Amino acid sequence: MARTFWILGCLFGFIAVGAGAFGAHALRARLTPDLLAVWETAARYQMYHALALLGVALAASRWPAGGWNAPGWLFTAGIVIFSGSLYVLALSGVRWLGAITPLGGVALLAGWVLLALAGARALGAVHAV
Repeated sequence: MARTFWILGCLFGFIAVGAGAFGAHALRARLTPDLLAVWETAARYQMYHALALLGVALAASRWPAGGWNAPGWLFTAGIVIFSGSLYVLALSGVRWLGAITPLGGVALLAGWVLLALAGARALGAVHAV
């Protein structure tokens, strides 16, 4: 799975840079300031979690038995749901899409918790998790 998470992290990072540039240049004159802020939040959180996926990939290659799949897939789902819903909200202005966003946020939070537990287990700090 390390290879999969590495590729996903690179892909999401690439898209985040493109989305940030697109927002700064193409959307600045087209979106209201509040919707542009929504777009920027989506790109920022996507980049943070793209980097987290690269960390998952590196950890999985270093400690193969560490339980890295769950945090990696939660980060992936969180990026798609959290950032994806915010991108669509910003472009469409359909506010009810904001109701979906917290589901992605919960996936991202759960990913961090499971990443911490997997890291603690891999580093020998937790044995029964």
